[in-house]
Amino acid sequence: MKGDHIKYKDGFKYQLAEDYTVQTGIKGTQTITYWLQLERDGLLTIRKGYAWDGPSGPTFDTPDSLRGSLVHDALYQLMRLGLLGQEWRDRADDLFQEICEEDGMPHFRAEIWGEAVNHFAASCAKYGNEPPVLIAPRPCSVPLFNQLNPENLGA
Repeated sequence: MKGDHIKYKDGFKYQLAEDYTVQTGIKGTQTITYWLQLERDGLLTIRKGYAWDGPSGPTFDTPDSLRGSLVHDALYQLMRLGLLGQEWRDRADDLFQEICEEDGMPHFRAEIWGEAVNHFAASCAKYGNEPPVLIAPRPCSVPLFNQLNPENLGA
């Protein structure tokens, strides 16, 4: 059907199979989106279906890093949307490390990751730095039939 397309974002590896709630220690702010709810007492609920990319950087995903990356990505998304102040970035980074250690990650590895996100991830929390919306199929100025015509290929 002409004009049919979808809009989407890529870069996500995981999708939450059930709601997840965690105490963040981020108090005094309340915000609600379709996927995320942060209460004034610091309780963060991430809704079933939320998608995230897991740990970022030159690393590999392990079970002891997934919950920490989920919470960290959710908090950073709230910052990118302007719904959570940048002053909470250090707390989000610390929480990532704390959760990874709670989930069995060796302290030295969690500390290295914690330092890495603290030093290199600021742009990922920057207001307005949401991934772009992509369109499929991509709009094309030349119909596919014309693209396949040998005269259009310089043959």
